[in-house]
Amino acid sequence: MSDLPRKAVTRTAKLAALPLGFAGRATWGLGKRIVGESAEIVGRELQQRTAEQLFKVLGELKGGAMKFGQALSVFESALPEEIAGPYRAALTKLQEAAPPMPTRTVHTVLGERLGDDWRELFLEFEDKPAAAASIGQVHRGVWHDGREVAIKVQYPGAGEALLSDLNQLSRFSRLLGPLIPGMDIKPLITELRDRVSEELDYALEAQAQQAHAQEFADDPDVVVPAVVHQCDQVLITEWIDGVPLSEIISDGTEEQRDRAGQLLARFLFSGPARTGLLHADPHPGNFRLLPGGPAGEDDWRLGVLDFGTVDRLPGGLPAPIGTSLRLTLDGEAEAVYELLRTEGFVKESIELDPDAVLDYLLPIIEPALVESFTFTRGWMRSQAARIGDVRSPAYQLGKQLNLPPAYLLIHRVTLSTIGVLCQLGATVRLRDELEEWLPGFALEEEPADEPAGEPQDGLPEDGPLKDGLLKDGLLKEASAGEDQETPPQATKA
Repeated sequence: MSDLPRKAVTRTAKLAALPLGFAGRATWGLGKRIVGESAEIVGRELQQRTAEQLFKVLGELKGGAMKFGQALSVFESALPEEIAGPYRAALTKLQEAAPPMPTRTVHTVLGERLGDDWRELFLEFEDKPAAAASIGQVHRGVWHDGREVAIKVQYPGAGEALLSDLNQLSRFSRLLGPLIPGMDIKPLITELRDRVSEELDYALEAQAQQAHAQEFADDPDVVVPAVVHQCDQVLITEWIDGVPLSEIISDGTEEQRDRAGQLLARFLFSGPARTGLLHADPHPGNFRLLPGGPAGEDDWRLGVLDFGTVDRLPGGLPAPIGTSLRLTLDGEAEAVYELLRTEGFVKESIELDPDAVLDYLLPIIEPALVESFTFTRGWMRSQAARIGDVRSPAYQLGKQLNLPPAYLLIHRVTLSTIGVLCQLGATVRLRDELEEWLPGFALEEEPADEPAGEPQDGLPEDGPLKDGLLKDGLLKEASAGEDQETPPQATKA
């Protein structure tokens, strides 16, 4: 493969081949039917060919095209099994690998960014990439102080490629929509485009990763590699081994799946509370299972990679999320409705039945209702079908709900994480993590010496409700929390 295709006309032509290819394969399928092959066999072959072309085109283009493919791969749990099967393997490949950048291009970038004597910085440097992602690829090496390191090198022209791809893919959103029925592809592409500039900035990524590395340095469950060096288009971090989560999904034991699912949920909710940052790219390629957990070498820890996309939440996850979840579980329809309206999930011009809203939410939050919950593709598909069926009351109500801009990334991360949990088929004690880390979910008991009638302090000081009022006297809180300190800048060698 040549260098990353950068010219818009070249990339547009490759992307344009996707819908043309769909049409061509449909014609091929019709021909097979005419000669007598069954619809089931022809359909399966057609889907397999489509999946193979999708991986080939998105993988070669990298940039926004591959980023879009990675996003799709997380949502495959919601697909009907007869459709998901042929696509699953091809899309999952995008989480771990893609055709590599030529060695000469890698050397050129390193020479430009680290200096002509860049090899002297390493005791070892492997030309063969260890992994390839959407805007860069990773090489393994040994830093001059003996540490094993991962060297992430950004593809030349990655920024232009991302913008070009995402603009072009938005034109094909109606054609790509059937990959994830019931979901509007365009907002997903728009959100990805809005995050491009941050993800291209390795200084911001280094800052976010180092903040996590310092906070989780002594954590028994989560491992985040520290930043070793960072400059334009190059990010060097400590190397971690481990079993990729994609392998746990395909071949892991039940024990590994459950442990991975529990730690993934723990990291999702504890990360913002501890660092003020939300890791916003939860596809399986960014996680590893490492031995050496709290119970010894036979136990597992979760390794977390790639902090290019984060949501900055100085007070942790917004307290209204936890409060509305708790009230929903308690069946407080009116209080839930008023809180959703206050936060902008229900627009002022819309009037909905609070009980109907509660009925809409309860099946979605079923995992938080029980002590432990087994996430399955079947459960995910049932939720997608309920919300995506135009004939269902849930679909009609869902169309009237709004997603405030401040919750866009949180919503996507939560859905993506649930998708991964369903891919794992993990049994997770989700309620434990919510009670420990989600502001507003668990009300603290009122101290015995506190005067009767005083409001309970159910929310941490750094995450009060925005408007501070829940009806029925459940909670009154008006003081705003203090922001946490800005995460430290990346350490430079």
